[in-house]
Amino acid sequence: MTTATVYPNAPELCTDDYIAVGIATCFIKEEGEVFEVQVIEAIPSAALEAIVKGIPTSYAMAWGTTLGAIFDGESPKRLSEFPAEAQFSEEFGFRAIAAARTYKIRPQAQVHIPLGTVRSDFTYSLERKRVLNSERVIRTEDNVKQHEHTHKVL
Repeated sequence: MTTATVYPNAPELCTDDYIAVGIATCFIKEEGEVFEVQVIEAIPSAALEAIVKGIPTSYAMAWGTTLGAIFDGESPKRLSEFPAEAQFSEEFGFRAIAAARTYKIRPQAQVHIPLGTVRSDFTYSLERKRVLNSERVIRTEDNVKQHEHTHKVL
């Protein structure tokens, strides 16, 4: 049985809808130094299916839960199982709603982390660091020089 719709931007979702939420190890760069942080993120079904097939990931563990368990109205709510130092990702609410929609489309993805369980047997790797506040700086030297005849009709 599903409960009433409580998400104004997602009328098709309710508090009983499934979502996978993971703890990812990310990095923040400040004043030339890099700091490790634990981030609580919603995991879309396609990403979860790739992760369980063994691709390297920054997720240490993930929970199968419901939207109602991780939201208090429209505000994110910390599960008791989450590490105390973990923080919610930027735009967590928006991303959680989007991820929940992916499980409605592909409900078979829910079998990887059944509701109410935790999974931590991923191929955890920090080889490719996820830097959250990185900025792309484009310089003139980055431009590719083209041959003088590239745009000429010969």
